[in-house]
Amino acid sequence: MLDQEQCRQARLSRDRRFDGLFFVGVKTTGVYCRPICPVRPPLEKNVLYFPSAIAAANAGFRPCLRCRPDSAPGSAAWQGTFTTLQRALRLIQDGALQQGDLPALAERLGVSDRYLRQLFERELGISPKQYALYQQSLFAKKLLHETKLPITDIALASGFHSLRRFNDCFQRQFQLTPRAVRKSNGEAGGGIHLFLASRPPYHWPLLQRFLVARLIPGLEWCDELSYGRSFRIGTAQGHFTATFDAERCGFDIALEIDDLQHLAGAVQTIRRVLDLDADIALIESSIAAVFSVSQLSNKGPSNSGLPNSGLRLPGIWDPFEAGVRAILGQQVSVAAARNLVQQVVQAFHPGDVDSLHYFPQPEQLAQSDLDFLRMPGARKTTLRAFAERAALQRIGDDPAALQGIKGVGPWTIDYIRMRGLSDPDVFLAKDLGVMKALAQCEHRIDPDAAAPWRSYLTFHLWNRL
Repeated sequence: MLDQEQCRQARLSRDRRFDGLFFVGVKTTGVYCRPICPVRPPLEKNVLYFPSAIAAANAGFRPCLRCRPDSAPGSAAWQGTFTTLQRALRLIQDGALQQGDLPALAERLGVSDRYLRQLFERELGISPKQYALYQQSLFAKKLLHETKLPITDIALASGFHSLRRFNDCFQRQFQLTPRAVRKSNGEAGGGIHLFLASRPPYHWPLLQRFLVARLIPGLEWCDELSYGRSFRIGTAQGHFTATFDAERCGFDIALEIDDLQHLAGAVQTIRRVLDLDADIALIESSIAAVFSVSQLSNKGPSNSGLPNSGLRLPGIWDPFEAGVRAILGQQVSVAAARNLVQQVVQAFHPGDVDSLHYFPQPEQLAQSDLDFLRMPGARKTTLRAFAERAALQRIGDDPAALQGIKGVGPWTIDYIRMRGLSDPDVFLAKDLGVMKALAQCEHRIDPDAAAPWRSYLTFHLWNRL
């Protein structure tokens, strides 16, 4: 949490780099706002500062209908320093408590449900279920503002199985009814169109070049300003196109999905794939120090001086796809790896070559002889063994357990963590490109000095080649 003076300066300047890092409660109106709210700034004596939207809500404030706190980029800072808490928050946002109960979530995290409740109470002052309901209500509010979906569909998409339950929870959280939000803001757009914000800077051209070099036709599409792909999530499938808006520093998302119950998880995954929630100023202060260039002031976000400031961590849709791409990319060029992945996708896509492709499921690869791939038999065996493991258990819960598969080593596991799970602290020390970049550096680079952002250091080194 920034100090009082930093918050005051940030809200008065409406600096987008602070968007989502804190929220402003206005005592005279009872609302809480983003620091970029366009309304006339209230007097300092009339405001309180909160590290998160849910902290402001717990203090009795309701969300502003002008700046819409539900649209602020996420902040890693307020999520606490514990890995268990961070994983729990991510899984809840992906719908873990909508599809299961608290004991099942705790078991997946390797802790007791009692400990998990204590962790949430200590760090956030609420229970896991309260956190889940607030996130569901925030997502519903965003859909009410930005889509034409009927309120019944919005309730379903937000994880509520009863319209009455949705209305009661929404009004309790925001002191507003869903119909009041819809009436006051009209019906924007058609279908599912959302805007997902990030904090500047965002180096879209660099991310776009990275994605184009690895693009699989039919599965993905990309042009100068947009990226899109097909996806599967749970029992649902769909596709999206994200168009970069430099002025607002975010993406306009056009999305289609055949089961609205998985919409929230899909949107959360899109945020991860595009790395929209990174506190880029904090990250680049660590990276800048490693390269011995101008460092960020500890007073808050500023220009890092890095040659590729705003570089993001491009994600892959899920850990299984990341693992397949990593195995096929072992000891070959980027172009060769892309061709192999394209062969895999096309092999499991019968019919029109110009229609939408989906990445094959673990069961499909596990049962295939993979004769269509021109690569060593040992690597095909590794790919099938990996697919068999993925068909039986979640790859993302314990990537280190993959070490038992012959042909899956530390580089492959780290690649899965870095791109399939978007772990920010992975350094690919044995990667050929990283080693070449390190050899070209004028001074010795200490990767540990970039922790916990070593994944970003890896990408900065790749981009120095």
